[in-house]
Amino acid sequence: MVFYQVLLRYVFKAPLMGIEEIMIFPTIWLYMLGGANASMERNHITCGILTLYIKGDRAIQIFNIVKGILALGVSCWLTYWSYWYFSYSLSVWKFTDLVGLPLFFGECAILVGLVLMTIYTAVEMGDYMIRFVKHDKEKEEEAA
Repeated sequence: MVFYQVLLRYVFKAPLMGIEEIMIFPTIWLYMLGGANASMERNHITCGILTLYIKGDRAIQIFNIVKGILALGVSCWLTYWSYWYFSYSLSVWKFTDLVGLPLFFGECAILVGLVLMTIYTAVEMGDYMIRFVKHDKEKEEEAA
């Protein structure tokens, strides 16, 4: 869309007004669905410094559970606020300035993306807990 806008404006001297407003919608949707996809595939951007200092498989599992609980808490909090924003956007029903498209269709992407991220974060935390319990059972079986 930007390419067409530049082409129309500078080559054909016939700018198409409103492309910037229209681009907002796919940009927001792609950004939020990309975040949900990263949560689903567990390709989060992480620093990982603490994992360099944590020794032992058991300690790393506990760290992952704590990390999952904190991530789920933050995700639930953001999802709550996105629901509030979704309700506000639905009640106000704002429009873009030039083209007149309802902004609701772009703003609802925030709620959809955060709900998906929260679900995938909960699944990830559940996997950490299952690994933790499995590790305990394996240790008990080895001892017996």
